[in-house]
Amino acid sequence: MDFAALDIPSFDGPLAQRGIGVIAPFDLALERELWRWVPMEVSLHLARTPYEPVPVSMEMAHLVSNSAHLAAATRDVLHVEPEVVAYLCTSGSFVNGVGAEQSLRKVICDAGAPEAVTTSGALAEVLRQLDLHRISVLTPYDADLTARLHDFLGELDVETVSSDHLGLGGGIWKVSYRTIAERILAADHSEAEAIFISCTNLPTYDVIDPLEEALGKPVLTANQLTMWACLRRMELPIVGPGRWLREVT
Repeated sequence: MDFAALDIPSFDGPLAQRGIGVIAPFDLALERELWRWVPMEVSLHLARTPYEPVPVSMEMAHLVSNSAHLAAATRDVLHVEPEVVAYLCTSGSFVNGVGAEQSLRKVICDAGAPEAVTTSGALAEVLRQLDLHRISVLTPYDADLTARLHDFLGELDVETVSSDHLGLGGGIWKVSYRTIAERILAADHSEAEAIFISCTNLPTYDVIDPLEEALGKPVLTANQLTMWACLRRMELPIVGPGRWLREVT
């Protein structure tokens, strides 16, 4: 067959890809959800922190945010030239407070990343952009780790007006949408300006739109926020649910 007769514009290659490096805790099970948040021209390049034989807890949050591990994981993804590197972990990026979150981003940049994002840092950005000062919170964690999130929000001058937690030590990715929706509805408060659902391992993609419709307020989720912050630095629009995205994009 004559090559020139093929109805193909060219064989120069596929759509040029732009990369995001993602550093995830060892137990992340929602890679497919991450891909749903980004446009076709974006590739996600994942690295994981080392396995730690502990349940989801304050101890685990400290272990998966170890600076040496984050620096090593950053170097692991740099060879594919990501435009930004994200530390995709809510608890690991809030457990030591706002100053420590900023230090984690510095660790990633010092390891060679052109830009750095963390999940809790992305949350802080959105809270400022939307001028939110009172929110409700749902986490899959125990009470102690959830309280540490409240402390982080307090440092940002954001009041947690109501909160619920699932108390899970593992298997967070197995929680059903029905359970998540029911617990979010129960956790909402009339004074809350938005609801934040913590943890990048808790599935949320398909519940965001119906919950925003039912509650009439923004529903912010960990993976959504992280991908938004990355794409914002790349000057690309995020895809996926969440009416608030149109307000800050």
